[in-house]
Parts: sequence; structure tokens; C-alpha cells
Amino acid sequence: MSVWSRITETIAALRARGEGLLAYFERDAPEAERSVAFTMAVIGLGAKMAKADGRVAASEVTAFRQVFRIVPEDEAAAGRVFNLARQDVAGFDAYAARIARMFRGQPEVLEDILEGLFHIAMADGRYHEGEEAFLAAVARIFGVSERAFGCIEARHVEGRTPDPWQVLGVPRGSDLKTVRARWRDLVRANHPDQMIARGLPVETVTLANARLSAINQAWEEISARGPRVAAVE
Repeated sequence: MSVWSRITETIAALRARGEGLLAYFERDAPEAERSVAFTMAVIGLGAKMAKADGRVAASEVTAFRQVFRIVPEDEAAAGRVFNLARQDVAGFDAYAARIARMFRGQPEVLEDILEGLFHIAMADGRYHEGEEAFLAAVARIFGVSERAFGCIEARHVEGRTPDPWQVLGVPRGSDLKTVRARWRDLVRANHPDQMIARGLPVETVTLANARLSAINQAWEEISARGPRVAAVE
């Protein structure tokens, strides 16, 4: 059964109980439903973020399809989640707090959700101040560090050049042996198979590929300087 089929069933159950989308995040999803929880979290928060710049652009809707690779037969399920979130009177902070609790102890998943939101926010080519404030607030609620937030932001926002040392999470001036070891660890941790293993649906491989590209670029920038340069910077 696809993630979208399970989402359709989940929404039907919520409606049968007269509950909104926020009620879903009140309960911890079992491991088998982690991909459902992730998808609903990104779409639910994305619907709230759409209000941050005062409009829902067609490009933002397209971005949902890019993140999740939504095929035509699954668009109705994605639309139901989006509409449930828009109809819910709760603010985005309530959503973010309950999502953070759902994925407590899994900071990588929370960063993955934030990455998906950035992808959607930048779909129209603009980083609206309302979106920036929204994403920063969600990051704080998620407990995402300023360093991690800056790395994600730099990957998506034009003109925000990522610091390669920051991207790899190593002290500036570390020797190449240390940097290489860290790079290899990050490549393994951010491989699409690993991201799927921690609960992301297979449709979000786009996010894994973008992150791997940034990690590899950071390694190339540092290694090209040579061990002597890296050691004294």
C-alpha cells in the first residue's frame, strides 16, 4: 500500500471521528506510519506557511509535487491534507510543537521536514520575510540548531553561500583526515536509503539528493585547498 493510500485511510478515520489534522499529531505514529506522519507534517505545515506571504502561489503547489513526486492519481489525497490544515483554526506553532513531540529523539527527521518546507517556500523564487520568520520559528520549536538552520537556508536561498566547514559540521582548519571521515559519515547518513529507513517516504528522494550534493560540494571545496591550507585556515 502506498503512502498516499495510507494517508487517505488516515484522513477518513479523522473525519469519521470529527477530528482535524492537528488531532493526528496528538498521537505518536507507530513506526509503520512514520512515512505517513512525515508527509502529513510537511504538507500540514506547508499549508500554514502558505499564509506567511499572504498567498498560495501555483509554484508552491507545484513544489509539493516536486518534493513528493505526486502522480495525478495521488493529488486528491495530498489536497485533502492541505485543505484540512488550512481549515484547522490552530496556529502553525501548535502543529510544529506536536510534530516535534512525535519525532522526539529523531532530530534528523525534523531537519528533513524543515528542508521540505524550504523547498516549498522557495518555489516562487522569493524568500519572503514572512516565510523567513515562519521557518525560523519552526526551527526553534523543532530544536534545530542555528548552524543546521543556516546550512539548510544556504542550500535553498540564493545569495546565502554555505560555509563548507559549517556544512560538514567540522571545526574550521581541521586536518583533511578528520574532514574526510566526517564527509564519509554524512554521505552514509544522508543516502536516500538511510532517509527512507528513518521514516521518509520514497517519494522524497529529491531532498536526499539535494543534501548529498551540498555535502559533496563542501568536501570538494575543502579538499581542493590541500592539507596545508586546511590545517592553517
